[in-house]
Parts: sequence; C-alpha cells; structure tokens
Amino acid sequence: MIDKRKKTALVTGASSGMGKEIAKRLIKDGFQVYVAARHVDKMDDLVKLGARALRMDISKEAEIKAAVDTILGEGNGVDVLVNNAGFGLYGPVEDVSIEEARYQFEVNLFGAARLTQLLLPKMREKGAGTIVNITSMGGKIYTLLGAWYHATKHALEGWSDCLRLELAPFGIEVVVVEPGLIETGFGDVVANGLLKRSGTGHYAKLTQAVAKSTRDAYGQGRGTDPSVIANVVSKAVREAKPRTRYVAGKYAQPMIKMRAWLGDRMFDRVIMSQMR
Repeated sequence: MIDKRKKTALVTGASSGMGKEIAKRLIKDGFQVYVAARHVDKMDDLVKLGARALRMDISKEAEIKAAVDTILGEGNGVDVLVNNAGFGLYGPVEDVSIEEARYQFEVNLFGAARLTQLLLPKMREKGAGTIVNITSMGGKIYTLLGAWYHATKHALEGWSDCLRLELAPFGIEVVVVEPGLIETGFGDVVANGLLKRSGTGHYAKLTQAVAKSTRDAYGQGRGTDPSVIANVVSKAVREAKPRTRYVAGKYAQPMIKMRAWLGDRMFDRVIMSQMR
C-alpha cells in the first residue's frame, strides 16, 4: 500500500549491493520507496520493510515505461530518483564485441537517461526533486582492460553535469556519487568475464593478471561496506543544497586526486605497476 503522505524515492538496481543498502536507508529515513531490478524476488526483504518492488530491466524501453506508469498511476511521481543500476564490462577493446559494448552503455547510461526523461515532468511541475547518479571513481580515472566500463562512467559524469545546469532553474538538484572499492559482487563478475572472454590468446597474460588483482582487491573486508554509500545518498537527498559530488569508499579519494595531479604517463606507470 502506497503512503502518499510520504516523500517518494525510486532506487534502481536494488536487488543487491549498493542499491539494496540505499533503499534500506531511504526507507529508514521515512521515504516511500519504489525499488526496481530485473529479479523482483531478490527484493522481498525490501518489500517486508515497506518498499514497493517493480520489475525493470533498465536496458528495455517497455519495462522502464511500465515501471514509470505504475509510479505515476499510484502517486505524484518521485521526489528522489537514484540511478544506481549498472555493471562492469571489462576486457581488451579488441576482444569485446560492439554489441556487448552497446549493452554496457544501455545499462550504465542510456537506461538511466530514459528513466530520468520520463520522471522529470512531474518533478518540474512540483518545482523540486533530487536526482542521484551513482557513477564511480572509474568516472574520473582509468584502469587496465576497463575501456568500455570507464567510457560509460565518464559519460555519466558529463551527462550529469549538463543535466544539473538544465534543471537548476526548476529547483531540481542533480548529485553525482563516486564510490571507490565497495564490497559487492563487482569483483567476481569482472574477473569471471575477463577470463571467459580473454583468458587465452594475445591478451591472456594481461587478462590473467588483471583478473587476479581484481579478485585480490575484493572480499574478506578489503573493500568498503555498501552502507557507507547508502549513508552518503541519505545525506545528499536530505540537504537543501547538496554538493554536486560526493566521493566515498576505499581508494576513491586518493585515486581521483592522484589522477588529477599526475600526468598521463606517470598515472599509466602507477596503474601498470599493480600488475607486477
């Protein structure tokens, strides 16, 4: 049952990781929360807490529109949109098909863009709202074999900046959150995909090294708990004038600062040194 007395939030990619934790925190903060993901059954715990679960594959126009129609039909749009859905496609540019690369952009950029387009009219009518785009420290830096992933995150950063300027006259805030190394399933997904795609062949040595370093970076408490990002989102949406960017999580601050201060060749050496 939707409580129309509460402010409303929509969190995408809420079936696991950061999305799930963000949804839990916004429910705790008193929002009526819609949660969206491909696997609705994985959000049963959020439903028990009071969320409204919607099936939505962010790469499919029909499912995006159906979810928005449900939200608009049950209330007055959303006050907060958290574009969190995404995944990491890693592999040598030569080995990754253009079809795979396009899908990476569909999920990490175009899906968020389309959802935002459909929810903006109601925000403009109300003259208020906050859009939170979860990018990554990978939107400011680059790593080995991450060309397509970093391309989407760099694009989402630039898209967010332009959107912020466009929506300022309507009282709508646009916030970018740049997580560092967060304890989610990201590491295993990246490593498994790398080895499957390029574990043998011309890039085998580099691929195996990156897969190993990725697995070594995650698990056993090496990364930051996703609740840290949930707390950042909670803070941003409750502030009257939020910052344009929030950086949080292991390695995020130092890596972004290092990239800003070092030249390209020096940063290249830093990244390559991790593979020895």
